[in-house]
Amino acid sequence: MNTVWLYALISVVLVSLISLIGLGLLSLAVDKLHRLLFLMVSFSAGVLMGDAFIHLLPELVEDYGFGLWVSLSVLSGITIFFIVEKVIHWRHCHHQSDGNHMHPFVVTNLVGDTVHNMVDGLVIGVSYLVSVPVGIATTIAVALHEIPQEVSDFSVLLHGGVSK
Repeated sequence: MNTVWLYALISVVLVSLISLIGLGLLSLAVDKLHRLLFLMVSFSAGVLMGDAFIHLLPELVEDYGFGLWVSLSVLSGITIFFIVEKVIHWRHCHHQSDGNHMHPFVVTNLVGDTVHNMVDGLVIGVSYLVSVPVGIATTIAVALHEIPQEVSDFSVLLHGGVSK
């Protein structure tokens, strides 16, 4: 049992170290970074849509078929999160991003990233309780999706007004 805890702890530390990939982006010059920012924010939107529609939706359809229940669930999820976003961001901000002003979505991104990282750690830990090979496979899967997710978070935070 102690071996399982050790494997899980090492896996979580390795995945956490991958999140430091943003440091490579910090080394870019500010003017280059601002030119790439539009592409990086677009990339983050694509990562989010890809996760939802390429990974989650096919799994839901595989389990339940593509019937009325699945369609209403997807539309309800989109509607609920649209309303939640409108409640959180009750005003639309027209200020340019700079070091003095942060857009409201920065806080939303940080809270979402915190919850996401906690769930990643829980998934890795539980997968090692199933078996060590399942834990290693889960660690690899989490590590591979962590790279685009961290680049996306970094670009969204920069776009939102957080300084390098």
